[in-house]
Amino acid sequence: MVVRLKSTVFAVVSSVMVACGDAREVGSPADALLADSNALSRGRSLFVGTCAGYCHKLTPERVDAVYLFDCEWKHGGSDQQIFNTITNGVSNTRMVGFGTNFPEGENDLWKIIAFLKSKRESCV
Repeated sequence: MVVRLKSTVFAVVSSVMVACGDAREVGSPADALLADSNALSRGRSLFVGTCAGYCHKLTPERVDAVYLFDCEWKHGGSDQQIFNTITNGVSNTRMVGFGTNFPEGENDLWKIIAFLKSKRESCV
């Protein structure tokens, strides 16, 4: 009886652990920057100078580039998907791939993503 009870408890605990995923899972580099006002300020400056200067805007205006502060992300809204879109661009659109061609490379790209997240509307 005790062996059967231990087996049942083990099975239940294992199922719960699998269903909950790895509790040690870490967010993206952008998540770590959300509390850093200097990083967000730099991300904003890079966005304004690079993205908003040509295509995307800080307010929802009628332009041919998508507004990036709402909940609708045409090419994926996860941090990694945004990173990939900025890095690689989008075929058959004006969205060119920037690679990591920012002054601080990939670090600056994550700061832009953190800025976007910090200003994004609540998505419920």
